[in-house]
Amino acid sequence: MLIAAFALLGVAVGSFLNVCIDRLPSGKSIVFPPSHCDACEKGLSAIENIPVLSYLWLRGRCRYCKAAIPRRVLWVELTGGTAFALLYWHYGWSAELAVMLFYFCLFLVIFVIDLEKYIVITYVVIAGLIAAILFSIFLEKSPIVPGIADAAIGGAIGLGIFIVIYLIAYAIYRGKGFGLGDVYIGVMMGFILGYPNIMVGILLSFWLGGATAVILVILKLKRMKQALPLGIFLSVGAITTLLWGAEILDWYLDFF
Repeated sequence: MLIAAFALLGVAVGSFLNVCIDRLPSGKSIVFPPSHCDACEKGLSAIENIPVLSYLWLRGRCRYCKAAIPRRVLWVELTGGTAFALLYWHYGWSAELAVMLFYFCLFLVIFVIDLEKYIVITYVVIAGLIAAILFSIFLEKSPIVPGIADAAIGGAIGLGIFIVIYLIAYAIYRGKGFGLGDVYIGVMMGFILGYPNIMVGILLSFWLGGATAVILVILKLKRMKQALPLGIFLSVGAITTLLWGAEILDWYLDFF
């Protein structure tokens, strides 16, 4: 019953995350005005605001003007429900659960905004960085939270690696393809993952990005010089490392 309750909570949180994804890139308030159709600006009733069910009932279109509702709305809600249920099943009622739920929501917002807009919202990353520092201070005994010293070392490594990549990209491509937003995410990842897990997160993110780029080029969905939003791979790499970073590191070290 609690797993089902967390699934419902995750779907509801996913609905709120959709509001953040829609409004943050344009600097709009995530509180006012209440939920409405972006096309006709008609306010939505309670029955039109039920996560997942309303989308299915409306068949993905506004009830009033029939404008299409992005499919992303449905997928973010379903992803939220699935992730909340699985994280509760994995961690139970614990501080680790609260930390992971926060980081999941944070990286989901970063992932989708970067995927759709090719931008990183700076103050979202700053919020994640502040949370990571606070977690490291007050939850340093948690197995998924590094102590403040390891977090600071991880942040320094993230800054060093990403600022070098940024400077190289700026010198070659005049800043195209790798922005300061990616540097900010790298620093935040360092504080979240700590040392040595930041190395796992970065390598995993770059491997995922490279493999995806190769596949897209082979399938002729992208050209060689077309950029991919790095934030989506950093988000996946960070969450994967939070869940299985120690196991991945142990597996790698077994080769030596």
